[in-house]
Amino acid sequence: MRKVFAMAMIILLVLVLSSCAPGPNRLVRTPNADGRVAGFWLGVWHGLIAPVTFIVSIFSGKVGIYDVHNSGGWYNFGFVLGAGLFLSGGILGRKKKK
Repeated sequence: MRKVFAMAMIILLVLVLSSCAPGPNRLVRTPNADGRVAGFWLGVWHGLIAPVTFIVSIFSGKVGIYDVHNSGGWYNFGFVLGAGLFLSGGILGRKKKK
């Protein structure tokens, strides 16, 4: 009985989490007003400054933390890499205790 309950809870959790997944970005690979499409390096930069731009975006409707006019997977990879470097891996990473 416990295995059935555990399996049902896992299935429920997967369904709940997958229902929160965003839809496709219809502006991928389309240029912005300046005629530019954000690529890998701009994704890294946006990931690095994401904590600051998140705070600014709370108070301003003109600032976003993610560029919707991007190149797709490479921009996403750069964004996650940049955010990871800032938040846990590089700049503010843990230091070993001596």
